Amino acid sequence: MPTSAEPLRDGATLRLRAVPYDDPVAQHLVERVQQEYVVRYGGRDEAVVEPADFAPPSGVFLVAEVDGVAAGCGAWRLLASGEVEIKRVYVEPAHRRRGLAQRIMAALEDGAAHAGHRSVVLNTGQEQPEALVLYDRLGYRPVPGYGVYADAPDAVFLGRELAQRDGTDDEKGISWVS
Repeated sequence: MPTSAEPLRDGATLRLRAVPYDDPVAQHLVERVQQEYVVRYGGRDEAVVEPADFAPPSGVFLVAEVDGVAAGCGAWRLLASGEVEIKRVYVEPAHRRRGLAQRIMAALEDGAAHAGHRSVVLNTGQEQPEALVLYDRLGYRPVPGYGVYADAPDAVFLGRELAQRDGTDDEKGISWVS
């Protein structure tokens, strides 16, 4: 499983590690994501998610730990259409505004590129303005809707092309070859 550790600007250490989707830490963070959706949208995410969707080589689920404390997560999975979808990007409130979401996104994109994928898509919503700003800064642009929210009026579908990797170690120290 890929892992990496890097310092944050405040001296704390960020560690990204891949875990199974049904890992207890992953499930705790997924539940925190779902509660965020309840607050912002009035309900849980209705998109179908199977733990096997995030198992290598067709996906990954990353947990971000700051000094050993679970601080966030993110994942990617291969859709039936052949597209790679980024899911469950979340940072705990106490750890926000430290650049964790950007680092999680970079690791997810690197992993998808190492797996040979050329682009990624994601679905977010108007009630997540900070996510929309992040995705815009990362170069995400509108793409056609898909899945359960394809026709939802407040749904936002974004995507971007990825730089291709050679499948070995990247600049973040994560090895995506098992």
